Amino acid sequence: MGTEPAEAPLRVVAVTYSPGESLDGFLTSLADATTRPVEVVLADNGSTDGAPQSAAKRFPFVRVLPTGGNVGYGAAANAGLADRRTGWALITNPDIRLEPGSVDELLTVAGRWPRAATVGPAIRTADGQLYPSARDLPALSTGIGHALLGWIWPGNPWTARYRRERETPRERTAGWLSGSCFLVDLEAFHSVGGFDPGYFMYFEDVDLAARLGERGWLHVYAPSAVVEHEGGHATRRDPHRMQRVHHTSALRYLVRRYPGRMRAPLRGALRVGLGGRMLVSYVSARVSAGAQPQRSADELPSRSRRRWRRGSGGAGATPATADGRRGPDERTPECATQ
Repeated sequence: MGTEPAEAPLRVVAVTYSPGESLDGFLTSLADATTRPVEVVLADNGSTDGAPQSAAKRFPFVRVLPTGGNVGYGAAANAGLADRRTGWALITNPDIRLEPGSVDELLTVAGRWPRAATVGPAIRTADGQLYPSARDLPALSTGIGHALLGWIWPGNPWTARYRRERETPRERTAGWLSGSCFLVDLEAFHSVGGFDPGYFMYFEDVDLAARLGERGWLHVYAPSAVVEHEGGHATRRDPHRMQRVHHTSALRYLVRRYPGRMRAPLRGALRVGLGGRMLVSYVSARVSAGAQPQRSADELPSRSRRRWRRGSGGAGATPATADGRRGPDERTPECATQ
């Protein structure tokens, strides 16, 4: 799966909505992230700052795809991939900085996992923390504890279990990977209809992973590839709206996981609980921010750390490797469960 000629351009889709100067940083970093030719589609949700159009004029491998309005993250990514049905593609936020060799390393890892639908890098925050981007699928057993305690006690056992932050960073499978940056097998992606456009933002990556997992696909965390994510652009523009979107997306995901008449009381309790937490997040910055990362990016595998600290390995740098497995052992802002 995901096979294509090595010289074929790699499709890169970035969803833009007035991305500002961060877009140039992303496109510049892409040059050293892979030795393969790339074609970048900026799926634009109605930018007013002119940044996507300016980038398309200055970077010959970039084109702008207007989506017709602010249709949301998943719907825009779907549009950017509509004309590609096979091979691999990189879906990413425009405020990501790709470390040298990181995309080539993701492709190398993908080759070790024939049932991988998505492969995600280690995500470093701007202040040097390791964002927990490879988590278990949300479950009531961990979600309630995470929702109630994560913002005040980020190291609590429920949050740690859900986000798997007590594990040493290593190549492994996960329930889902952060949609801010991952490699995706297009045959797998289209087999489930891509992202559900009903999620405007947040949880579209969780939902996609769950549907792919039901068909036997895997999601592989590859901390030997490192990116940096600035983050927070949408939240800073309209924090109350983004909190509302985040909580309603969580509710959409959870109620669909627990269907049926017998589970109606549970769905009602979820509505009340998430609604209450959303209201509290409006007045509490700590609740709004959620559980902060608990690990430093210094804990990444040593070869990964050397790559991003040096910052000059170039696209031809020798990529780090993990355990060399040929296939999987099995086929199998924070809020309430994300």
